Amino acid sequence: MKNPMLEALSLLLEKLLLLSNLRLFSAGTAGEDQARRGFYDTSSFLRGDVLEVPRTHLTHYGIYLGDNRVAHMMPDILLALTDDTGLTQKVVSNKRLILGVIGRVASIRVDTVEDFAYGADILVNHLDQSLKKKALLNEEVAQRAEKLLGMTSYSLLWNNCEHFVTYCRFGTPVSPQADKFCENVKIIIRDQRSVLASAVLGLASIVCLGLASYTTLPAIFIPFFLWMAG
Repeated sequence: MKNPMLEALSLLLEKLLLLSNLRLFSAGTAGEDQARRGFYDTSSFLRGDVLEVPRTHLTHYGIYLGDNRVAHMMPDILLALTDDTGLTQKVVSNKRLILGVIGRVASIRVDTVEDFAYGADILVNHLDQSLKKKALLNEEVAQRAEKLLGMTSYSLLWNNCEHFVTYCRFGTPVSPQADKFCENVKIIIRDQRSVLASAVLGLASIVCLGLASYTTLPAIFIPFFLWMAG
C-alpha cells in the first residue's frame, strides 16, 4: 500500500525540480530554433554510445543507434491526446515538453542527432567516467534501447532520460541529477532557518488572507513538518 505522505512529498519535489529548471525549456523564436540545429560529425559515434547534451541546468541523454539516429526519452503531452504518429513524431516543442513533464507522459523515441542535440555540444560516454561503472557491450546497450521504444510514464525524480540511458548502458537505472536535487532539498529542510521562514510566511498569509483553514493549517503544519524532518 502506497504511503500518501510519501507520494505527496515526491510530487512536491518533482514540481520544485521542474520550476528550478524551467529556463531549460524556455521557448525561442522559429528562427532561433532553426539556427540552433547544426551539422554534427557522427563518424566517431558508435552504436550503443551514450550521447550527453549539457543544458543550462539539466543534461539530456540518449543512446546512439547508428545511421544518425538517437533513442532518448522525451516528455510529450501530445501522446496523451492523439494516436496520430504523424503529429507525435514531429520534434517536441517546448510547450509539449513542459506539459508532458507535468502530465507525466513521455515516450522513448528516435530522432536525428541534430534534433536530439539542438545545437548544443555533445559528450560521448561521459557517464562511464562520472559513474565509474563498467558498461555493457555496445550492441547490447543499443538493443536494450530499441526494446524500450514507445510510450512510457515520466518522472523527473524516478524515471527520466538519465534513468533510461543508465539502465541501457549499465543495467541499473540511476540519475545523479535527481539525487543531487534531493540532497539539496534535504540541506534546505535541515536548515532551521527554513522553519523560521515558513512560519513567518504562514503568519503573513494569515494576516493578509484572514484566519481560515486554508491559511491556518499550512501555517501550522509546514513549519512543524520541517522542524520534525530537520
